[in-house]
Amino acid sequence: MAAEDIIKYLNLVIDGRGYAGKLKEWTPPTLATTNFDFRGGGMDAPVDVETGMEKLTFSGVLTSYDADVLALWGLKTGAQTQLTARGSMESLDGTVKPIVHNMTGKILSLARGTWGPGNEPALTITGSLTFYREIVNGRVVHEIDVINMVRFVDGVDQLAAHRKNLGI
Repeated sequence: MAAEDIIKYLNLVIDGRGYAGKLKEWTPPTLATTNFDFRGGGMDAPVDVETGMEKLTFSGVLTSYDADVLALWGLKTGAQTQLTARGSMESLDGTVKPIVHNMTGKILSLARGTWGPGNEPALTITGSLTFYREIVNGRVVHEIDVINMVRFVDGVDQLAAHRKNLGI
C-alpha cells in the first residue's frame, strides 16, 4: 500500500516538560555500527567485522525560546536529561499507530537561529544519548543502554554473550 505510516503529529517531552505545539522538527538518533574490513587468506573480498556502535545523537527544533531548555545545556559531567519523543502515524487505509522514543542523554549544543523582527523563534538542540528505546505500535524494536553494554534488537540482546564473557 502507498503512503503507510505517515507521521502526522509529534510531541517532545524534555526533562518532564511537554513541547506539543512548539516542536517544529525532530531527528532521532541514527543507528549505525562501526566496522572494519577483514580479508584473510583465501578470501576474494573483505567482509565487515563489527566493532560496536556509532555515538547516538539527536537534534530538534523548537519554536520557543525556552529558558528551561536553555538551562539544560552545560550540565556537569554525569548529569543527564530525560527526553521522550512521540509520534502518531497514519496510513491511507486509516490505520493509526504510535511511535515512542525514550532517551537519556545530554544537550551538547543550542543554536538560536537568526533573529529579526517578526521572525518565528527557533531553538535548535543537539545532543548525545546513553540510553535509547524505540517502541512502534507497542513493540520494542530497539533498546540500547550504552553504559551497561545492552543492545536489544527486536527482543534479542545482541551483547548478552559478550557481557557474560566479561563477567558483567
